[in-house]
Amino acid sequence: MQQSFVDFIMPFAIALIMFGIGLELKFKDFRRVFIQPKAVITGIASQMILMPLMAFTLIYFWPIDPVYKVGIMLLAACPGGTASNLVTKLLGGRVALSISMTAFNSFIILFTIPAILQLSFNFFLGKEQEINLSFWQTTAQVFYTVIIPAAIGILVNEFTLDKFTQPLRKPMKVILPAILIIALLAVVFLDEDNREVNYLDHLHLFIPLLIFNILTMLSGYRVGKLLGLRHESNYTIAIEMGLQNSVLALFIANQVVENSAISTMAILYSSFSFVSTFAIAFLMQKRLIPGFRV
Repeated sequence: MQQSFVDFIMPFAIALIMFGIGLELKFKDFRRVFIQPKAVITGIASQMILMPLMAFTLIYFWPIDPVYKVGIMLLAACPGGTASNLVTKLLGGRVALSISMTAFNSFIILFTIPAILQLSFNFFLGKEQEINLSFWQTTAQVFYTVIIPAAIGILVNEFTLDKFTQPLRKPMKVILPAILIIALLAVVFLDEDNREVNYLDHLHLFIPLLIFNILTMLSGYRVGKLLGLRHESNYTIAIEMGLQNSVLALFIANQVVENSAISTMAILYSSFSFVSTFAIAFLMQKRLIPGFRV
């Protein structure tokens, strides 16, 4: 009963958040993403290539159980989720770019996650692991919880000429984060797998996870800056790299590979990554990080 509630509340919350985000967008915002695709290509390449390489480099020498190393590699292979779209909106980043990266990466992972996990199991655990992600299940999840709600919100914004959306914009800045926080708390306290994790017993695992969070964000920002992207694009890419889809990582760990130790890494990461990513991205937005000022 508890699990079915969690399975319902999270997709519903995601869809509601994406609808709210869509209310402040217009289709012209996405037109620029595709007419000038440099930012979205940079972001996707950074997530799909740079993040796994950085994760591997970090954990190769880190003294933790190999199965936890596989857990970090799984996080590195997952795309950004709805939380990254919301943080981008709250910090005035390029929301259309963030949503586009989330959508594209959600299809690319059908091929990259199995490959990265297979290599990780072979390298760190010395064994084969068959991993299959359902194309239709993953596509439907992205379509119904991200693309359709955002598109409906954009359509409402396009055709009401701000009469409907303008009064909602100020309260949405409070309502949307509140929805996400409530949904995350529901998952933490109602999901049986999450409740079984003793955070105090895993304090040593927070260190590599936090370093992974910080380094990937700084790297994503720096790559965008080196390629001459706008400041808003740079910290948008950094946010996408900092907030991985922990719900997807939990599903793969629990339902596909059926390994609770791997799912532990996703649970621990989700417990702090929203706050840490927001804080780091805020400093980036304000150009307060030494060496990252314009």
